Amino acid sequence: MAPPVLHSTIELVGARPADDTAPPAPAPAAPRPRTRPHRAWGLLVPALALAGVEALVRSGAVPAHLLPPPSELAGTLAQLAQADLLWHVLASSLRVIAGYAAGGLLGIAVGAAVGLDARIATLLDPTFQALRAVPSLAWVPLLLLWLGIDEAPKLVLIAIGAFFPVYMGAASGIAGVDRKLVEVGRLYRLSGAALARRVLLPAALPSLMTGLRNGLSLAWMFMVAAELIAASKGLGYLLSDGRETGRADIVLAAILLLALLGKASDTLMRRLETRLLAWRDDLARAA
Repeated sequence: MAPPVLHSTIELVGARPADDTAPPAPAPAAPRPRTRPHRAWGLLVPALALAGVEALVRSGAVPAHLLPPPSELAGTLAQLAQADLLWHVLASSLRVIAGYAAGGLLGIAVGAAVGLDARIATLLDPTFQALRAVPSLAWVPLLLLWLGIDEAPKLVLIAIGAFFPVYMGAASGIAGVDRKLVEVGRLYRLSGAALARRVLLPAALPSLMTGLRNGLSLAWMFMVAAELIAASKGLGYLLSDGRETGRADIVLAAILLLALLGKASDTLMRRLETRLLAWRDDLARAA
């Protein structure tokens, strides 16, 4: 019996050359694009939840004074709108804007420093990671002692809530930039400012935008915590007033307004993110 190598050699010698006139192999079919669902699908879960609550209250399974039916919230909002609802919404929104701007800018600056310099990261990051775990209400007594009951403690508390997510996004985004991109920038003799603008910032922008969006949502949460303690206007004050007067409809109306304002602000931030990251070819754009 001939060895396997000899068999292989005989097969190669005896094989006929490939036919040049054979038709080419068909090209692989392009993947079918995914169909993007309509945005109205996002209203399905809230609509079902509201319908379920309405049915429970109307059937008597849940007392109406504890959980008013959603159909009555429109009347409550109309009554509040005739009074001073606009001023409550405006006061809360201005507080969130001011506190978020201060906390976000500080988070970007400190996060960039921590991401760029390992010595600064070793010095500051453990402290910030420990402070990040402190609940929002734990800051309130200290801020009231230091700053009184005016606007200053509310704005500082909102800034604290916005700072940590933005700091995390900036620090992790810059520290996670591919080192090869930085080396290429240095090969092109980019200055420090040009390297930061043309290499570091675009590469870290996805993580930074995630931190900015998370910081915005926490700014709304910390605003409510601040207004629940000491405020004479704002949506947090409405929540406290509804609790003290036993008006569950006012509490639910304030929660609904907070949800709508939070969603509207996040939508604006999402559009900004889409515009700034138009160069990115991700899975969401493939849909």
